[in-house]
Amino acid sequence: MALLTSVLIANRGEIACRVIRTARRMGLRTIAVYSDADARAPHVMMADEAVHLGPAPARESYLVADKIIAAAKQTGAASIHPGYGFLSENAEFAEACAAAGVVFIGPPPSAIRAMGLKDGAKALMQKAGVPVVPGYHGEKQEPKFLREKAYEIGYPVLIKAVAGGGGKGMRRVDQHADFDAALESAQREAQSSFGNAHVLIEKYVTSPRHIEVQVFADNHGNAVHLFERDCSLQRRHQKVIEEAPAPGMSAEMRALMGKAAVDAAKAVGYSGAGTVEFIADGARGLRPDAFYFMEMNTRLQVEHPVTEEITGFDLVEWQLRVASGETLPATQDQISANGHAVEARLYAEDPESGFLPSTGRLFALELPEGEGVRVDSGVEAGGEVTPFYDPMIAKIIAHGATRDEAFDRLARALSETRVAGPRSNVAFLKALCEAPEFRAGKFDTGFIDRNLAALGAVKRDLDARSLRLGALDLVSQVWESENGAQYRRSDEWDSPWHDRDAFQLGAPRVTRVPLIADGERIAVDLRWPEATRLREDGVSVAHDGASDFRDHAIASDAGDIVEADGGVLVLDAGRQTRVELFNPLEVDYETEEHGDNAVKAPMHGKLVALFVARGDAVEKGQRLAIVEAMKMEHALVAPRAGVVAEVSGTPGGQVALGARIVVIHTD
Repeated sequence: MALLTSVLIANRGEIACRVIRTARRMGLRTIAVYSDADARAPHVMMADEAVHLGPAPARESYLVADKIIAAAKQTGAASIHPGYGFLSENAEFAEACAAAGVVFIGPPPSAIRAMGLKDGAKALMQKAGVPVVPGYHGEKQEPKFLREKAYEIGYPVLIKAVAGGGGKGMRRVDQHADFDAALESAQREAQSSFGNAHVLIEKYVTSPRHIEVQVFADNHGNAVHLFERDCSLQRRHQKVIEEAPAPGMSAEMRALMGKAAVDAAKAVGYSGAGTVEFIADGARGLRPDAFYFMEMNTRLQVEHPVTEEITGFDLVEWQLRVASGETLPATQDQISANGHAVEARLYAEDPESGFLPSTGRLFALELPEGEGVRVDSGVEAGGEVTPFYDPMIAKIIAHGATRDEAFDRLARALSETRVAGPRSNVAFLKALCEAPEFRAGKFDTGFIDRNLAALGAVKRDLDARSLRLGALDLVSQVWESENGAQYRRSDEWDSPWHDRDAFQLGAPRVTRVPLIADGERIAVDLRWPEATRLREDGVSVAHDGASDFRDHAIASDAGDIVEADGGVLVLDAGRQTRVELFNPLEVDYETEEHGDNAVKAPMHGKLVALFVARGDAVEKGQRLAIVEAMKMEHALVAPRAGVVAEVSGTPGGQVALGARIVVIHTD
């Protein structure tokens, strides 16, 4: 069979860009699809052709199989690459491609079905002699029955959706009293994400390491593994940093785990790229007798670049060649590992606010370059991070001869990364890279949750330096050029030199600047003339007498201060502070009246559930509502005990960032 001539990528963002790069290098015509929200997205601009699918919500665009098939027919696409997520593990979609005469770049539908439901996959693995975690994997789904099974297994337990992955529909439960609420939430999220509310119950391994093996098979009976990846740095079962190979892995365990993964692929007649995921009990280090099959992802994984970096193979090229009917490009004895690779997922989220997704325009985006550094991204400066899709901005990958070198390069790359607009986790990722325990290999999947404060992922005070720098920038907006040098001068509205009172000798003059900083009203004092000191290199220096300000320089065009919709964003060590001048005419006095009694939407999203009505008495911490955004549920809870005075919004409807959902009176 000849190599495919064209490919339609049924996905978006960085994976669509990633597939397009390889396909174009191989000479294939590339076709993108897009929703209303992605009309000017990079993957659309990169492709040779692009087809509009419909409205922004994925269920009305990227998840509509009929629209994808119609786009393939319209453009004469020879094949469809599903990327990951969306339709990548949908057996019915794979069958629809075959019925339309279009090659599905993925495994056969039978393999997707065999591994697509976690309960059936575990039964298959048990039959093949692969160890699995103790638990209930049956069909009965009555809440009372599942609650009894959880009690028999023994807490803590893990509730897991039998379909899908990525932590959706998954809840850890530590005590019997919490089981019902966790089950309800897991089933609702599973139904929303995968159209299947069934779950299984498993014993929770208390010191787990998440290790997965990359497998590849062709249509000629060949199957290989390309070593393992350690994905233990997670939060809410979402991977944060992945690396290859796994630290502490012995040659014996690597051989056993690799063989088990290849056997699993062969058992279901697999073809293409797949990942067999294991959980290892790391309480006493990685041991060949203490790892268990979790699931198989029948697609390319987000973290596949680390495997590419240590093996030197392009896995997307392998996918395209296997789908064309070719044999695997390499045999097992031709595959070797070179050095160490690590990947960090740069997300639009706020680690200081419980990792809430953050949306909005990217006023600035600078991604790193350099030796041993690779960046896969699907957004660019000026674009939007919307509430409709995953909040990933980029994957930053580093490769080195050793694990330490790889992580040192990643830390440097993160220090060169600047994101302005939506909040990002860049400072958090850098802190992870440099965490001594993690660098020493002492970690498991609970590492992040145990170290949130040390990693800066807790609410912190406003940064004083950023406030003063932002204030100075806002009152010094006029630039001039004299004899080739740039200067800043104070704007007429704010400058004390434009005051009409008497000339003053003695102590420095002080201008009190009223601000809104990250939504909080605050005032900052700027001392003059110190605050207006200029240097001929065009850099203005602000300080209030404190030594740490005296030598701190910021230049607007250096990317550390970014103008943004009437205010400025000050970037300092990965943190972002929004600073704007206070305007009393723009104050929402109704919101100020309610103060902390108002429970607001933490992001743009969908109001999934509302549990209270006006007049209800509530306790502190009681669940009031659930907002869903970027494929994740977020519970809103009562900040204090009281009576519900106001309820806004309708379940199923959209809510804006900061919208009042519930108001509680404490009288």
